[in-house]
Amino acid sequence: MSKLVLASTVVAALALAAFKTPVHPEREAVERAVLDYVEALNHVNPELIDRSVHRGLEKLGMWRPEESTEYRLPGKMTFDQLRDLASHWNAGGVRGDDLTHRIELLDVMDVTASAKLTADWGIDHMHLMKRDGRWQIVQVLWQSHPPGK
Repeated sequence: MSKLVLASTVVAALALAAFKTPVHPEREAVERAVLDYVEALNHVNPELIDRSVHRGLEKLGMWRPEESTEYRLPGKMTFDQLRDLASHWNAGGVRGDDLTHRIELLDVMDVTASAKLTADWGIDHMHLMKRDGRWQIVQVLWQSHPPGK
């Protein structure tokens, strides 16, 4: 009986593997664009913004001080403002040398993608597009971490 259970388990595992959704070949490149964005800020490297963010960036966010539960009015940021921020946001490691982040690719298609970045500053929801063979972030909607998180 145990051989039958083992054989059934192996057959079921092989069947599941055969029907598993294939990994989109662009996933790594999309993740690299998001990683460039976060590393530009964390490691004071604005050149990574040039590579990973479209010059027509539309970034909108809700920020709140740590001690408050109230969010400030939505703030807008342009490509140039983001690039400038990356040139000094963590200069000298003032925000830390061991900043953490998590990237979740929500959807990757042939020329569009969406991702969620959870970083020390908050959560960024991103839309990316592929133009001229390169993935770039075109929209970001973000917020500070919710109170108590």
